[in-house]
Amino acid sequence: MKKVFVFLIIGSLLITSTSAIVSSLNSSGNREDFDPLVDVEVTFEVEAVRFLEDHSPATSQRSLPYARLREKFDDSPILSYLKNFIDRRTTSINDYNMFVKVSINGEEFVSDVWSSQKYVYNPDWSVTLNVPDDEEFVDINIQLWNENNINDRICDISGESGNYEVDISYSIKTGHWTGDDELNDPSGYGRLCGSDDGTIYKADNDAELWFNVFQNDYDGDGIPYWTEVNEYGSDPEVENFGDPDNDDIPVYWEWKWGYDPFNSDNHDDLDPDGDSIENVEEYLTSEWFSDPFRKDVFVELDIMDDGPNGEKVYFPVESKELLCNAFDIQNIVFHLDMGEMGGHDVVPFQEIVDRQKLNQIYWNYYDHDTWRRGVFHYGVVVYNCEGPCGYMFRSNAFMIASLGMEGKGERPFCDREVAYASGYMHELGHTFSFNPIPGHNQNSNNPLQIGWWINRPYKSCMNYGWIFYLVDYSDGSRRSPDIDDWERIDYNDFEREW
Repeated sequence: MKKVFVFLIIGSLLITSTSAIVSSLNSSGNREDFDPLVDVEVTFEVEAVRFLEDHSPATSQRSLPYARLREKFDDSPILSYLKNFIDRRTTSINDYNMFVKVSINGEEFVSDVWSSQKYVYNPDWSVTLNVPDDEEFVDINIQLWNENNINDRICDISGESGNYEVDISYSIKTGHWTGDDELNDPSGYGRLCGSDDGTIYKADNDAELWFNVFQNDYDGDGIPYWTEVNEYGSDPEVENFGDPDNDDIPVYWEWKWGYDPFNSDNHDDLDPDGDSIENVEEYLTSEWFSDPFRKDVFVELDIMDDGPNGEKVYFPVESKELLCNAFDIQNIVFHLDMGEMGGHDVVPFQEIVDRQKLNQIYWNYYDHDTWRRGVFHYGVVVYNCEGPCGYMFRSNAFMIASLGMEGKGERPFCDREVAYASGYMHELGHTFSFNPIPGHNQNSNNPLQIGWWINRPYKSCMNYGWIFYLVDYSDGSRRSPDIDDWERIDYNDFEREW
């Protein structure tokens, strides 16, 4: 029996090896050169790195004891108010010194260290390796590290519990990769997210890393030789940048996302991820890393100019990052246009605005006459307003008043950046059609009111008991009246005026 067992194992190995060899042979029996026009080189490129643990769990070893306390007494009013105060004073920007390790076919490359940065955009770092032209798959291992004076710590960018690194297999035949990241995965293609392993509210160094992998090709259109010849029947020596099937999407985008660029699709109506951004709009926003198979939220932020008598209007950059973190850990990627996407405007100063003036600002500055109206929510920051310091004034438009946010940020144990981000996220939530909203009433404003205590389990910035102290919606995991905001987002409601 032992001899038979050994024979079967050896036979299985021989068959597997033979199959692998045969698969790489051409019709003449020789090993196939998957691109005879060039010597194939594969490039790995880092596009962005972001540390995700800013608004809920602790972000350093020094604050871990407080994190453990909060896990036990999550709904305690005192600990909740202390949370941001403690975290943001025990973690310095100097604690973030990120760098990437990449192994391509076993050869390791290490990036520069991005010192004192927890959000790194367009780092301009890539590595290129010459690979065998007759071996289809290129093995790539990806790690993100945080340099420390005592010992470097690996960040979690994996969706697998207990494993912080990522392995992918890149095909020089198709130009696509599979493995721990692939098309139509929860975090998106070319985006790694450490909270995918279910550790959204646990301190385990969750981070996100945006990357791209590509190869050289003769005509420079990015589509590999083998795919052009064997899948599309196109000329690999002539670039394909047009739209041969006339469906308003060019060849390159359709190839990247798995569509056939030579057979027309109704991209005006296709919305596979259900985020109310149809494929044509996904293409138009692709330079900002939208993904047709993972939800995206776009918001245009306009801001009023400063006043003539020293009146200041702000929206802190750190508040933007807190908003991005809150959405991104849920794999709903948040894009706030503060000038990077061509829609940000500076509104002339007015000392105080009302709904009529807000609507005039909307018509004058929101880009509502182009395709952007079907993609971007509108959230303007003014100096001061009549009524509350923030509210929704159209189905797709809301405002916050900087003067009011500054006042909220001066509350005990509250941070200015958190107050801005929380207030902005609250008003954005109204454009998602949240209803009902526990604790969103006159009886829930402070601990002296019964509604504040009754609605405490609804841990959402939509709740007046949590707004300005929390940059998050609730996940519905607590007792009644808690509601899962993330699951009830209506991505279409903001477009109902159109």
